[in-house]
Amino acid sequence: MPSASNVPPWDVHRLPRAEGRTVLVTGGNAGIGYFVAEQLAGTGAVVVLGSRNPVRAEAAVRAVRSRVPDARLRTVRLDLADPSSLRASVEALGLERLDAVVHNAGVALDRPPRQETRAGDELMFGTNHLGHFALTHWLMPLLSAAPAGRVVTMGSFAAKSERLDLDDLQSRHDYRTKRTYGRSKLAQMYFGLELERRLRAASSTVTSVVVHPGGALDSLTPSRPPVHVRTGPAWARSLPAGLFLQGKHAGAWPAVRAVLDPAVRGGQLWGPRVLRLRGRPRAEPVWQQLTDTDCAARLWDAGRELTGVDPGRYLSGVSRGGEPV
Repeated sequence: MPSASNVPPWDVHRLPRAEGRTVLVTGGNAGIGYFVAEQLAGTGAVVVLGSRNPVRAEAAVRAVRSRVPDARLRTVRLDLADPSSLRASVEALGLERLDAVVHNAGVALDRPPRQETRAGDELMFGTNHLGHFALTHWLMPLLSAAPAGRVVTMGSFAAKSERLDLDDLQSRHDYRTKRTYGRSKLAQMYFGLELERRLRAASSTVTSVVVHPGGALDSLTPSRPPVHVRTGPAWARSLPAGLFLQGKHAGAWPAVRAVLDPAVRGGQLWGPRVLRLRGRPRAEPVWQQLTDTDCAARLWDAGRELTGVDPGRYLSGVSRGGEPV
């Protein structure tokens, strides 16, 4: 496969066609996930919007179709805060194969108190990381059935300054909303890279890529009513920030490229070009803390214990009836 430096420049406004491919976007009803779905819909791919709120999902479908009239869209109810529901959600897809999944959905709390999922996990860690960990387990047969399935995990620049505390993954002893959010996204990024190592060890056709959106603000994001409406005053106030940051439509670019570009390789980290905060997508060096393979393996083991599933088990051929066990 050619390296990213040997292919023609990527044009975010002229994406390659992707008819015949199906992509699931978690959290595709709002924010960056919405723009990932909109941009992929313009390529002719079938885009499945995963959302825990069917009403908001349908609103997002209408918004996409107002921009891409011939968009091929579906929705599926997906509650990442309830891992026990995810098998049924994947079965509801009714697919024989899945070409890519974008693990985008996430919870970001602004203030205490600490909250928990139905499974008793801290809400941000449980949703952002454990939910996607479990979802990958159930999706792996579909991804493996595609010619070149791809898992794209959406991290966050907020994770760059964080370090995981493997003895306090649930933030029971040190709960601060911004820190806990950053650590939950860091855990996602660790997962994406560890998944790639396990995929390669199993000689799988599936690859795993990690991306981040840089600094993406609502106030710099174009309106997509009713999903998002930008006001004139908010836009004007955000203009100085636009020198360094960008809107969520641009924050979607690394994930879209990771889905579509065959030159993107497993185990890479993609983000914005300018100061890692804004601009067109490019591959960047994997952050130093993410190179800790021992931490990644221990986090994987914790994910297995907390969710009761293992995305890597299917890769080892331990299955019944074509499904991971």
